[in-house]
Amino acid sequence: MDTTLLKGLNVLEAVARSRAPRGVSELARELELTKSNVHRTLQTLIAAGYVRPGSVAGTYECTLKLFEMASGVVARIDVRQLADPFMQHLARLTKETIHLSILEGMDVIYLNKIESPQPVRAYSTIGGRAPAHCVASGKALLAWQGEAVLRELPARLSSPTQRSIASRDALLEELGRVRRQGFAVNRGEWREGVGGVAAIVFDMHGMPVAAIGMSGPVERLRPASVRKYSQLVMEAALGLSRSLGYSQPGYPPLAA
Repeated sequence: MDTTLLKGLNVLEAVARSRAPRGVSELARELELTKSNVHRTLQTLIAAGYVRPGSVAGTYECTLKLFEMASGVVARIDVRQLADPFMQHLARLTKETIHLSILEGMDVIYLNKIESPQPVRAYSTIGGRAPAHCVASGKALLAWQGEAVLRELPARLSSPTQRSIASRDALLEELGRVRRQGFAVNRGEWREGVGGVAAIVFDMHGMPVAAIGMSGPVERLRPASVRKYSQLVMEAALGLSRSLGYSQPGYPPLAA
């Protein structure tokens, strides 16, 4: 067990439980740690953005970072259940495979799926992964990450197919287009002959928590079909966002 990490978590939890800012001495007594240990831990937590100095000199309180993180977890728990009617409706309208996805690092993970009734369909599995820059849901999710996240993208990206976006610059250009038009398109960039359309889902704080998308053979995703499907997908994503408490009239600005 990493005792330094454990001590840090204990200090963070103690500050988070408090109704008022805490001082070093009282935290040290409560947790049976030395004052110097508590002080060093608090400085580390300040640097990480979890704690800040209180209004009274020598005291400390939590920032909203814990709340932001917890909100994301709660939204992920709620989003799968709340998404089902929107996914079912979208499946009935499009007759294509419908996905609910979240972002983890540079991959998307499929939380839920409704299979297309058509004999030729897109292959995927619940719990499966795909590179975010290669699929519509991943591009929708990446488009609404903060600039700090986008700056960490590698200069060269994997290219599973000839249509894959292979560089950070090209991806950033594509993500700008996604933000402007409100939806993302996969043109056979992950699997040959398989495409898709997706839109972002926001929570009550305007944070991107998931993406709803549809996928199918690229021959069924001609420009006219993309125009029609993109509108349906955006309506489903907005409906789910509203169910999660999102109330802004348009898309929120990007995070820093």
